[in-house]
Parts: sequence; structure tokens; C-alpha cells
Amino acid sequence: MIFLLILLLIIIILAFLSIKIVKQSEVYIIERLGKFHKVADAGLTIIIPFLDRVRSVVSLKQQTMDVPPQGVITKDNVTITIDTVVFYQITDPAKAVYEIQSLKKGIEYLGITTIRDIIGKMDLDETFSSRDEINSKLRHVLDEATYKWGCKIDRVEIKDITPPADIRDAMEKEMNAERNKRAMILESEAERQSAITIAEGKKQAAILEAEADKEAQIRRAAGEAQAIKEVAEAKAREIQMVYDAMKKANPNDKLVQLKSLEALEEVAKGDANKVFIPFEATSALGSLGAMKEAMKDDKKSNNKTDK
Repeated sequence: MIFLLILLLIIIILAFLSIKIVKQSEVYIIERLGKFHKVADAGLTIIIPFLDRVRSVVSLKQQTMDVPPQGVITKDNVTITIDTVVFYQITDPAKAVYEIQSLKKGIEYLGITTIRDIIGKMDLDETFSSRDEINSKLRHVLDEATYKWGCKIDRVEIKDITPPADIRDAMEKEMNAERNKRAMILESEAERQSAITIAEGKKQAAILEAEADKEAQIRRAAGEAQAIKEVAEAKAREIQMVYDAMKKANPNDKLVQLKSLEALEEVAKGDANKVFIPFEATSALGSLGAMKEAMKDDKKSNNKTDK
């Protein structure tokens, strides 16, 4: 009975040592007699006790590693502190365990030296404006170097770039001066635009006013011309009516001449500075002059006879 209990206990111990359950996104590196044997994927794995052992548990998840802040010197001899984070993933667990003693330490040291090399070729201002370029170069160099370690560098990000205190003060003053300069430029540009807009408005107003005056003069002239035309037409109708009436009356030449003189007198009363006498009127005036002379001669003859 005791023997069975001991045998059962031994079987339980062997089963505990033999059966391994590997979690998702993890692998076991199994060694047999101190030599690499296999990579156990997620799930149930059986090993031989006392011959096999789990050398390492490797995570296949994407991992992050903070590279300690490092003081580096730029091309223009300014010491700045750079804080970096690396995103990596193990693609070959066996190489990650056997090709390097500490994968994280290797990535950290390699990242530090690469950062110093890249920043040493840049000016201070360039380091602030070229973060994407620095990240890309770091990722490329680290990815090439860690490939033989069974690791892939997915991303490298610079979290912070810290210049010395005096440099920060100088940069802040320069930034404030630049802001003030931009503000003055914007203000002057706004004033210039406002002046242009006001001048353009005055110009448009003057043009519209001139066009309005021109239109008013045209309309006034058209109205006056229309009035003159209507007056002339009325006068013409009036003359035509007189002419028709005289024609119906069958007047003699003396009456026509007399009426012409009356019409000429009415014309002379007008506002015009000059009066144009038609040819027929001058003939009538000549006849009248002759009649006047004849009347004078006749009067003189009568006076002599009386004496």
C-alpha cells in the first residue's frame, strides 16, 4: 500500500515536471542535455524530466523599451539631452536567447551610440525640426543591427529634446521677438488692406456719382429736347392752322404781307439774340418801304397845293 502511494506520488511529480502549458503570445525555449532542442509554441507541451528543461520564456508581443536620457553634443557644440523610446518585437526566439546575452541591453547601447552619431552631425535648430528624420535613421540603423538577434525594430520615437537652461532662455527670447515681429507685420498688413479698401470704396462711390450725374444730364437734355420738339410741333400745328384758315379766306397780297409782319413782330419778342428774316418777309418790307415813300411824296404835294 505504501509502495503504491510512493509510486503515485512519483507519477504526479513526473507529470508535473513533464507537462508544460505555454500561454498565448509566448514560446518556451527547450534545451535537452544543455543543448537547444526546440521552441514550444502556445498550448500543451511535454518534456522529458531531468533531460529537458525550459531555458527561457520569450514573449512574442511588441515590446517597448525606454532608452535612458543621454547628453549628446550637436554640430554647433551645444549639449542637449535626448529621451528615446524603442518599439521592437522578437521574430526568432532562439536567436534572441542564444545570439546575445541581453537583448534589451544590446538595443539600449546601440541606440545610445546611434543617437550620438546622428545628433553630432546636426545643428541645434535642425534637431528640433528634424525629429522624423532622426527617428527614421535610428530605426533603420537599429533594425539592421538587431536582425541577427532575431529582433525587428518597428518604431523609434524621440520623446523629448532638452537644451541647456541658457539656450532655452535665448530661444524663448528669440521666439518672443519673432512673435512680435509677425504681429507687427500682420497689423501693418491689416492697416494697408483697410486703407486700400477705403480708397477703393471712395473710388467706386465717385464713379457711381459721376455716372449718376451723367445719367441725370442725359435725361435732362432728353427731356428738354422732347419739350422743344413738342413746342415746335405745337407751333407748327398752329401755323398750319393759320395757313389753312388764310388759304380758305383767299387773302390778297397786302393782307398776307401784313400778317407776315405781325408774325415777325411776335418772333422778335422772343429770347433769341438773332432774328432770321425769310426772303418773302424782306420783299414785304420793301413794298412797305415803297408805300411809305409814296405816302410821304403825296403828303408833300398836298402841302404845296394848300400854300
